[in-house]
Amino acid sequence: MKIIIAAATDLETKIAKEKILDHQLHEIIFCTTGIGLLSSAVSLMEIVFQQRPDLIIHAGIAGGFDKNMQLGNAFVIKEEILGDLGVEENDGWKDIFDLKLEGENHFPFENKKLINREIAKWNLLALPETTGLTVNEISTDKKRISQLKEKYDAALESMEGAALHYVCRKSNMPFIQLRTVSNYVGERDKTKWLIKKAIGNLNEILLKYIDELNKIP
Repeated sequence: MKIIIAAATDLETKIAKEKILDHQLHEIIFCTTGIGLLSSAVSLMEIVFQQRPDLIIHAGIAGGFDKNMQLGNAFVIKEEILGDLGVEENDGWKDIFDLKLEGENHFPFENKKLINREIAKWNLLALPETTGLTVNEISTDKKRISQLKEKYDAALESMEGAALHYVCRKSNMPFIQLRTVSNYVGERDKTKWLIKKAIGNLNEILLKYIDELNKIP
């Protein structure tokens, strides 16, 4: 198998990259996509067309909406939602589906979501599955956070997840998105973030995942 391990930044997969040896049973290529939907989407499309991998693994940290969620925990994203593509008006938020600019079941969307239909096949570590919300601007305003939670009921927030799901669904490319929680959404005091722990856990999970992949012929 040819496997792409993608991340928004080098830091998120640096530990795993240093430990994954050349004699892996599968061909593994690391890719840094850059931060945000635009950079990620372009980078992933280039990967799909140039490399034609058998699987794309996206690994990254994320913010958690639920403050009862333990920082550092790992998840697999089963579905992604676009969180800031639309318009703020009349003291409310309308996304592209509310505005009828996109059909809620127009491929690759299903009920307004970008769903990983092969998650049962590729969740090799049986990690808890959850919903991700992708934004271009990290949510900090309490009103906005409450608005997003009520409208979308997502567990994690990132800046790249929907790009992965969109590109891979459009190109019929198998994929899996691994996330660990580094902070709570809206918390800007970075002394309360656990980035080191989240990245450490993410790379540990990634290495275990590759070990499981090596069991596949």
